[in-house]
Amino acid sequence: MQLTKGLEVEIYTGKKTGEIVGLSDRIVRDLSGFVREPDSRNVEYTTPPLNSYDRLLCGILQPRRQLRHYLSQLGEDYTLIPGSCLALGGTDTFYRSDPQNPYHTYIEQTYGTQVVTASIHINIGIPDVEELIRACRLVRMEAPLYLALSASSPFLNGQVTGYHSSRWQMFPKTPQEVPLFTSHGHFVQWTEEQLTLGTMQNVRHLWSAVRPNGDNRPHNLNRLELRICDLVTNPLSLLAIVALLEARLQQMLADPTLDPLQQSQLTPSELLALADQNEISAAVSSLDSTLHHWRNGRAIAAREWIEELYQSVQPEAKYQGFACFLPPLRKILREGNQAQQWLAQYEQGKTPQTIVQEAILQTEMEEAILAQDLCLPLSKARDEILSLV
Repeated sequence: MQLTKGLEVEIYTGKKTGEIVGLSDRIVRDLSGFVREPDSRNVEYTTPPLNSYDRLLCGILQPRRQLRHYLSQLGEDYTLIPGSCLALGGTDTFYRSDPQNPYHTYIEQTYGTQVVTASIHINIGIPDVEELIRACRLVRMEAPLYLALSASSPFLNGQVTGYHSSRWQMFPKTPQEVPLFTSHGHFVQWTEEQLTLGTMQNVRHLWSAVRPNGDNRPHNLNRLELRICDLVTNPLSLLAIVALLEARLQQMLADPTLDPLQQSQLTPSELLALADQNEISAAVSSLDSTLHHWRNGRAIAAREWIEELYQSVQPEAKYQGFACFLPPLRKILREGNQAQQWLAQYEQGKTPQTIVQEAILQTEMEEAILAQDLCLPLSKARDEILSLV
């Protein structure tokens, strides 16, 4: 049985010139299903938890089409802007979306525009809480692979930063030290300690690559939330990344020994250091990075590790009926993620502004093509995906 999956999509609004403009106050006021972030220049929508990928495709596209239509009515060429950082400028000012919110005040005063980023959070439902904690351990060690696939923020303030994911390089991971939780009880105890110490302002203030999630954290938990991914605007690429994550979790649920605390030759402290270093390496070079495998610490190219994982989970994905959504990963491995494609264009002489402007148009075109056959039956959705890979 397929697991439920839902996405939290953060995206910038602005003009077709690439200028990012804060419009979340108006969007949240006029459209249902959208929520504001602390800074008004990006807005978030959430898909419901769904089992099927064809319905998830609709859940990704329909709110974006609605938002695009709304923005077009505002005039001034307002649109949606791809990328996960303030690529062309704007890091000098924090534009509060809710001046009366004390948590937003804390965020602005503590982190500034470091947190004014756009990303994808992937939530996968796992109802058994101890299995969920084990899943978080495994995904914590493999999260850099998903960052490598999704990196889309090589520019900041109109400059090349030296990072494929400038977002994850500068985003304030909080608290600074997050353990590999050994049990649900360990997670509850640790969370309560952080709230007492003030290293977390509330139960949501756990900003790590992955975390357990639920409606009453830390006690009632029912899903894994992968938070490391940059914004992926291509829906087929995004579905492929979700499918890879679900297949890996299905594989873990079928194998009780698939656990870094059981299968790794490294100590828990060594695993944490390895995970942190891999995240840094993936933020710098994404698919071109050299990572270290959690099983034994051996050096491995990110592309090679992803290919190994792809082959490993293929039988499980086929058994569960969603292997057809994985092939776009091969296209990413072959042609590069968005950051790599943008940097290749930069090396050919294009400016960051031109690159972002062209990406705005490309994103809109990709949406329009898919929207023509929106909410296809699953068999047709499979054919559509394979024809575009």
